[in-house]
Amino acid sequence: MTSIDLNDVSLVFRVRQNRRVALKDFIVNRMFLRSVNPFMEIRALQNINLQIREGDRLGVIGHNGAGKSTLLKLLGGIYPPSGGRLKVRGVVSSLFDLSLGFEPEASGWENIAYRGYLQGETPHSLRDKMADIAEFSELGDFLNGPVRHYSNGMLVRLAFAVATAIEPEILLVDEVLSAGDMAFQKKARKRMEDMIATARLIVMVSHDMQSLLKFCNRALWLDHGQIQMIGKPLDVIAAYTEAMNSPTIPLPAAA
Repeated sequence: MTSIDLNDVSLVFRVRQNRRVALKDFIVNRMFLRSVNPFMEIRALQNINLQIREGDRLGVIGHNGAGKSTLLKLLGGIYPPSGGRLKVRGVVSSLFDLSLGFEPEASGWENIAYRGYLQGETPHSLRDKMADIAEFSELGDFLNGPVRHYSNGMLVRLAFAVATAIEPEILLVDEVLSAGDMAFQKKARKRMEDMIATARLIVMVSHDMQSLLKFCNRALWLDHGQIQMIGKPLDVIAAYTEAMNSPTIPLPAAA
C-alpha cells in the first residue's frame, strides 16, 4: 500500500553569504584572530509532521517562498531531510521540472528516450510509448531536428508529453497545467485528470484554488516552511485567503 510519512522533518540549506572576501577584510580578521563563518543557514522546512495515505489527493498552498516546491522535491528524493524521518512506500513520479534531462543538440526523438530513461523507463517499455508521445506533442517532423531550434512552446509540448507518459503510483505535481497554447492546455488538462484518476496517491502544488477544490480531498497550508493548517480543502483555502487579506475566491457551498 502506498503511503508517505514525515515525522518531525526539517530541511536546512547552507549557502555562502559572499562569493569572495576582500583582501583587507581577510587581513584584519587574521590579525585579530576573528573567525568569520562564510555560510548562512536557511531553514526551508521546519518540524513537518504529515501522513499521506493511499487514495489521498493532497493540495499544497502558500505564498511564494513558503516551501511548497521544496516539500515536493523532498518527497521526490531530490533533497534528503536534514532532520527527522521520511518514509515513502511506492514508486514516485514527479512533474515539477519538465525539461530535466533534455539535450539541446539531440533530436526530439532522442530526447524522448533521454527523459524517459530518467523517469525509470526501459528501452522495452519506452518503445511501446514513443508513438503516443510523438502524437500527443503534435510536433511532427520537428522531432527529427535538434531541440535547440524549438520555440519555448514546442519544448514545453514535448516535455509535457514525455513527462505524462508515466503510469504513476505516487504522483508529485507542481504547476504544470500551463503547457502550450489554449488548445494544448485543454488536452494537457485532460491528460492530467486521467493521471490523477489512476494514481494511488497525489501531492499537488498549485496557485489555482479551483483546481485544488476539484481534484483534492485534503489540503495543506505552508508558511515559511511550517505547516499552518491541514484539513478539508474548502476550510484550508478559506483560512489561507482570509490570512492573506485578499478577496476570498468564489467557493462552492459546503456539502
